[in-house]
Amino acid sequence: EKVVRYNSEKETMDASKTFKFIDERWRQTGGVVDQISEYIRIPNQSPHYDHQWETNGYTDKAIKLLVDWVVLQNIGTPEVIKVPGRTPVIYLEIPASAEVKSEKTVLMYGHMDKQPPLTEAWAEGLHPYTPVIREDKLYGRGGADDGYSTFSAVTALQALRDQKMPHPRIVILIEASEESGSPDLPFYVDQLSSRLGDISLIICLDSGCGNYEQFWLTTSLRGIAAGTLTVKILKEAVHSGSASGVVPSSVRIMRILLDRLEDSKTGTIQLKDLYVDIPERRVQQAEQAAKVLGRTIIDELAFVEGGKTVSEDLTELLLNKSWRPQLAVTGAEGFPEISKAGNVMRTHSTFKLSIRLPPTKEPETAQKAIKALLEKDPPYGAHVEWKGDQAASGWSSPLLDQWLEDSIDRASKAVFGGKGSLQIGEGGSIPFMGMLGRKFPSAQFVITGVLGPASNAHGPNEFLSISMGVKVTSCVAHILADYAKQLQQQ
Repeated sequence: EKVVRYNSEKETMDASKTFKFIDERWRQTGGVVDQISEYIRIPNQSPHYDHQWETNGYTDKAIKLLVDWVVLQNIGTPEVIKVPGRTPVIYLEIPASAEVKSEKTVLMYGHMDKQPPLTEAWAEGLHPYTPVIREDKLYGRGGADDGYSTFSAVTALQALRDQKMPHPRIVILIEASEESGSPDLPFYVDQLSSRLGDISLIICLDSGCGNYEQFWLTTSLRGIAAGTLTVKILKEAVHSGSASGVVPSSVRIMRILLDRLEDSKTGTIQLKDLYVDIPERRVQQAEQAAKVLGRTIIDELAFVEGGKTVSEDLTELLLNKSWRPQLAVTGAEGFPEISKAGNVMRTHSTFKLSIRLPPTKEPETAQKAIKALLEKDPPYGAHVEWKGDQAASGWSSPLLDQWLEDSIDRASKAVFGGKGSLQIGEGGSIPFMGMLGRKFPSAQFVITGVLGPASNAHGPNEFLSISMGVKVTSCVAHILADYAKQLQQQ
């Protein structure tokens, strides 16, 4: 095999060549955009939403598409690791170039499972499983969350090799159950522990960006405590003319219980056990981000005409959605369709509640506090039951080493025309990050992604900004090159 010598004397990558190389790899016929388009066509929902995932072949088809493409890139041999009853993972190990003597390893993470399609809610001409490109945006379920990640990780490494730049040892790990809370990933990480090696830098490509004008680093992710709250007051449904005024409605009892948890006038969570102290550094970062983003924080959301936010203070809005607990009612049962709803007092109501938790709040403790609050002293003697079905940890990034903070900012300026990077807390959850933080406590984290304003992950009309995908990939390439240089100097 031919040995390629890398330029260990070269200080930095050529930013123009890097961007051009990656942009061409993405946009050429049969390139990354075309591959992501084919991935979008596959309805491979996460196992929490598709109980036939083991037999319908969609997960296997998506895995094959990714693996087949990686094989053609000639950077290493990907492995599909699967244990019966668990979703598979893709594992790809790339040794460090000869000039980098260190065994310290970069773990690059992404996932390939998808949220449900919400087909009826997509705009005219769009469909979750039909890729459509409009104005440099690739529409379709899972393209931005997180189908692009495998292609981005591999293309970033190829850009280094194109310029004969040294690179560190890299492991790429792609999972298939992130949207279900990553139930299988801790198992695989334990099984692969000896092969993963000395993980010193973790790059996650499954997060968001405040705008499409600079590189964004996610400093924290919220946890989640979700479940169903059921209120039952009758053994059987009865005529509302006979029961109303005598029997308290299960919905009214539900309202009373929810008021224990959330102030319905302000949206503030009443349960103090769900709060943590917000670090001053995170407050400062929110203030900086609010100054840059301005009303983008609000305008990216599809308010009805005249709709208003819970606060006019932009910094408070960012802190609300990154460091404070919040409630969303995401589903309901026990209700007939409106067209079939007669004058009947129903026996019960069930609400699905999603409670986002501060990044450092322990989710199991939160679940116990929620259950105690909602089930205590049921109004009107109703039968009240809270069934917690999801408890996932949040995550707060350790402070960045100075070389990495400088590298990220240089990369952003090189790729985005002089604009430096910004750091922000995200409101969503990536359960894997908390687990990695505990397993590799000395590792540095670069959590980033392409989910910017209006990209609408999990909702209708999800899109991947192609230009942002190219630019994020370019920034990652610069960071990898800088880390190789850092390791050579140690």
